[in-house]
Amino acid sequence: MTKLEQIEKIVTELDKYEFEAFSAWFETLQAERWDRQMEADAASGKLDHLAEKAFADFRAGKTRRL
Repeated sequence: MTKLEQIEKIVTELDKYEFEAFSAWFETLQAERWDRQMEADAASGKLDHLAEKAFADFRAGKTRRL
């Protein structure tokens, strides 16, 4: 049995309260990993083209106030 299969089996056996606690923990973990990836992408310049496009659209009058 793989680690993933073991985890899946254990998670399916959690009671309601354990599952809620696990879900909250896992959601936090996902958010933290997402934040770290976004920070790394921004620092490396991977997102620069998106900022440039947004500024170009703004200067061209292609935006509107929210």
